[in-house]
Amino acid sequence: SMPSEILLKIFSYLDAASLLAVGCVNKRFYELANDNEIWLKLYSISWYLKQTIWKMKSKLTETVSLDCPAVHDKKPGYWKKEYLIKQTSAFKTKVMRLAKFLDPYTGLPCKNKEAMKVSGLRWVIVLTDRNGKEHVVEKPKLSFKDTSVTILWYGTDWPCLDILSTLKLFGVTPLLPDQSRPPNKNGPHQFSLIAEYHLANLTERSVAVGADELVQLFSLSPGLLVGIWKEKNEIAFVMANLHYDRLLERSILGSATVQYAPPPHKPLLDDIDPEYGLHDYSLHLDLHGRNSMYLCGSFKCLFCRKRDIENGYVKLRVVNLKDNRKHLPIFGTLGICWETDVFKGNVKDCFVMDLTLLDETGKPFWCFSAPVHMELSTKSSGLYDYMGHVYTANYADSEGEVCIEIVWLEETKEYIIVSLVLYVSTKKVNSWYGTKY
Repeated sequence: SMPSEILLKIFSYLDAASLLAVGCVNKRFYELANDNEIWLKLYSISWYLKQTIWKMKSKLTETVSLDCPAVHDKKPGYWKKEYLIKQTSAFKTKVMRLAKFLDPYTGLPCKNKEAMKVSGLRWVIVLTDRNGKEHVVEKPKLSFKDTSVTILWYGTDWPCLDILSTLKLFGVTPLLPDQSRPPNKNGPHQFSLIAEYHLANLTERSVAVGADELVQLFSLSPGLLVGIWKEKNEIAFVMANLHYDRLLERSILGSATVQYAPPPHKPLLDDIDPEYGLHDYSLHLDLHGRNSMYLCGSFKCLFCRKRDIENGYVKLRVVNLKDNRKHLPIFGTLGICWETDVFKGNVKDCFVMDLTLLDETGKPFWCFSAPVHMELSTKSSGLYDYMGHVYTANYADSEGEVCIEIVWLEETKEYIIVSLVLYVSTKKVNSWYGTKY
């Protein structure tokens, strides 16, 4: 029953975050909290530090009273929208400026952690059932690596897998960040859709990555691992592996419904080099199990001859089976660690592969972070130096394939990578370099 004039007077003393909060109370408060006078005052204070002076689009500086056309000729909420656009744009520019500092070793942003802290970025998953009801899962555990971050969610109140339809992964940042205090999780936030996964008939249509006594792992591209309780056929945990390439952009610059689309790469043509796009690649490869690092290696000057292009793939041999000087030892026993509120476990013969392939200019060309399963091969090692069981580990997506051969040495209890080959799609190479192979 309070008159609107008194409510507007009260609202005029609130900051932007509080105005957005009271606008969620009811329809009347929402309309009053959109008042152009209040938001124009906030806009002018925020961007020009004077309450009644600002630059108009005509580039003239003038003093404006609160009964001027800038207030009354605009629709309700106009200056609220302008204020929020200006604030979020400045915030995103500040965060993305940190992403411009590149690590010469990996070619990726080297200040990801700092940028994430400044932005107040966090990740959540939203499970949607077949009736459209949403279940938000927060408070994950993070594990940072050189080229990726692993995010683990678990809890006791997961919805039943049989009724779930989709899982959406979001990056969440405060709409109005305040650097002087920690982000308020109950305040206004903006969501950026990173990936969407379909969970219907998950266990029937997806290939199991591995299992232990309690859980079975299913992989969803890109980089999502779902752990299912064997007995109950319910979700035990969800693990996302996010590669640093374009991670900040995908986590901040997208919307709640549309994923961030990076600007298209402009190929630099080279008519002089007959094998342009086939040489001078660099590879950074990490193998880990969320908490344990098994392998971290860099490889330079990778190339492919035209005669080695087969079936639409460019072949880049990183480790040669016949050259034992370049064979790579793997430290530790391969496995992916998982945990819930009650149980912990380790699924053997699995690991997370972080691959970063750079072009001749050092720019990320093909990047992913994904779980990989290792299988026992039917053939035995033909190398006299390594007499033992041979395992294969393969990964494939729309851009290429990775094939690894690993020998298990029983005497020394260690794994040795004896072959590592990358197959990159010629479609990817032609699009990137503007060539025709």
